[in-house]
Amino acid sequence: MNSTQQLQHKMKSTEQAQLAVDSTKQDLLKMAEKLESEILAKIKFIPTHVIGLDGLLCDTYARMCPKPIDYFNRRDLVRIFNLMTKEIYGNGYNTPVVEGYGSFVMDMFTDESDLDLSINFHDPSEFSRTKKIKTLQRFKNKLHSLERLEHVTGIQAILVATVPIVKVIDKGTGIECDLSVNNWDGIIKSKIIHAISAIDERFRKLCFLMKSWAKAHDINSSKDGTLNSLSIVLFVAFHLQTCNPPILPPFSILLKDGADLVSVTKNVETYFNYGKQNEESLTKLFITLLVKLASVESLWQQGICASVYEGSWILKTWNRPYSMRIEDFMDRSQNVARAVGAAKAEIIYRCIHKSLSYLSQFLNDQIQGIELMDLLFGTHTVSTPGAGGTSNINGNNLPSPENLCPQKKPRLMEGIVENLAKRHSQGNILAQYLQGKEFQGMGLMQQSLGKVAHNAHASFPPSVSYQPPLPAPRSNIEVHHGPGVVPSPFTLQPNASGGSFIPSVQSGIVSFQSFRGGVESLHQEALAPNPWGGSFPPSSLGPKSPMKRPYHRI
Repeated sequence: MNSTQQLQHKMKSTEQAQLAVDSTKQDLLKMAEKLESEILAKIKFIPTHVIGLDGLLCDTYARMCPKPIDYFNRRDLVRIFNLMTKEIYGNGYNTPVVEGYGSFVMDMFTDESDLDLSINFHDPSEFSRTKKIKTLQRFKNKLHSLERLEHVTGIQAILVATVPIVKVIDKGTGIECDLSVNNWDGIIKSKIIHAISAIDERFRKLCFLMKSWAKAHDINSSKDGTLNSLSIVLFVAFHLQTCNPPILPPFSILLKDGADLVSVTKNVETYFNYGKQNEESLTKLFITLLVKLASVESLWQQGICASVYEGSWILKTWNRPYSMRIEDFMDRSQNVARAVGAAKAEIIYRCIHKSLSYLSQFLNDQIQGIELMDLLFGTHTVSTPGAGGTSNINGNNLPSPENLCPQKKPRLMEGIVENLAKRHSQGNILAQYLQGKEFQGMGLMQQSLGKVAHNAHASFPPSVSYQPPLPAPRSNIEVHHGPGVVPSPFTLQPNASGGSFIPSVQSGIVSFQSFRGGVESLHQEALAPNPWGGSFPPSSLGPKSPMKRPYHRI
């Protein structure tokens, strides 16, 4: 056989293999569609009951939404952890910056959610796993000294994980903080998902409901072998992509110009109201999502995989037989549901089938609304029987000024303020801030409390006209794409779309002059994301602020 014949034989073999893969994929898709139709046929969507359930779900969502106090406490904890880095590393160029990511930055958190934090160094080019672990150990040692003062509790170092972390609970607020190092991937993913959530409000609502449902059933913990929050969020997005007509476009279209937030936000703007032709209610979407999960229970290990990048089911080959397969849209070689084992998958599916049974019973008038909400989301999800009503989360029922100040205050780091103040001269602006003095000559803008409360629920700019989606580039299902280029968060323009500021996206960087040994240097004081619009400097928490100044004792 000559070289030409060998090449032709190889091409023919490749073609046959691809045809076999396509045939298998089509068979699996037909099976999934058949099972989905069979399950849906057993559920009676009686219009009056659907409307009643929609009211219950909307009321539940409104009660789960974070309040201004929840934004305030998390924002403040990020600020305080940045002070901790100065206590550990000093106030030089190599001092890392702590930035939030995860559900807080996605704006899909509740008052019980953990706060994910990344300790970011200015030059991460050669930051090995060993260096990350050493960094976390330094923070762990500092936190243990605070634990002895009863300011924190529950310190736990998980250094053998794929992403090493240190967990700690602030005793003042009860918020669990998960510290990692240089988690650029988590940061940019969170900001991209937050930007995409502006396309249709049902995405955020359904994410809240599904995460709360999973938490109520103890199946929302990757360390326990169940679903992590990213898996839930991406499957919600996948469900909205595969509705008929679709509500979200494939992520490949939104990432076509790169994974930087400016490009993604620009592309997102062209898809506002993309799903306006789909008028499915929250109830129908919630039920059909559970049905979609139920329909592929036996197909995961045969290779079927949910891809938000392509916006469709694909066939995926990995080195191990995963119990659930949800592709990472940034690094398509990764399965974000990889933590789910066979035993835990059985538990997850028992919860899915039970929940579908409860929903069917409600639609058949066999159980009441409050009982259903308790079975789905736990107790205290609605206040009154019946359909309930959606809470007004746009400003009419915001707390009064005297109640806006947190009742639970962070207790992290008592003594850090004093130590930092002693470390610098009295002329140092940082020392003045730590001692509660006013910044001078920085053009600070004091905001009224009414405006602060109003902007706590800021939204994306008004929708633009609908434009037909571009055809999604289809990649070979056997090809694993590497991650996109992840830019430094210091270069992102989170409000590139204009309009009102979005809660949790911005990482405010306030420049000020610090003086050490008579040498003037520019230092960047990293603040937590500001849910109230723009960025306001730490001194606005001082005595002249309309709110009481929290006395942090991290």
